[in-house]
Amino acid sequence: MKQLRGTDVKRLMRTYRREHPPLHEIVALCQSVEYPVNVGSIFRVADAFALEEVVLTGITPRPPNPALSKAARGKEARVPWRYLATPGEAIAGLKADGYTICALEITDRAVPYCALDYPERVCLVVGHEDHGVTNQTLSLCDVAVYIPMYGKGLSLNVHVSLAIVCAYLRFEAQH
Repeated sequence: MKQLRGTDVKRLMRTYRREHPPLHEIVALCQSVEYPVNVGSIFRVADAFALEEVVLTGITPRPPNPALSKAARGKEARVPWRYLATPGEAIAGLKADGYTICALEITDRAVPYCALDYPERVCLVVGHEDHGVTNQTLSLCDVAVYIPMYGKGLSLNVHVSLAIVCAYLRFEAQH
């Protein structure tokens, strides 16, 4: 076994994508994700899993931002994104475009992320690192999912949570 580089990696990824086309159109909505490094990491996740776009709202930092760009490693220039002042206006537009709005949040009606039968078009909403998705935004969401935790911690970093659900939608949901 040897590590692949350059063209060989590109060829491997291109072959996989051709044999396993995405089943879902995914949008990520950041509701006041405060830390630029997390937002940059969300751009990397969005690029890795070919999200349709990243929607930034509230106090979420937006490009150009040095810390965001360093964490994003240039992906903020490749991934479609837009900023809207409130998550409400973003959600209204996404619903009008046929997206189901899914909060990644621990709520009284949330289901494990791997137990949901996801629709073809889904918007994954992530919230502030300390406060999560607000009740006001949750009231606009169609469903909520959570990531079951086996350790002592109750949750994961916002971009890690988004990556887990996106990976599930790209890989596990296909089988």
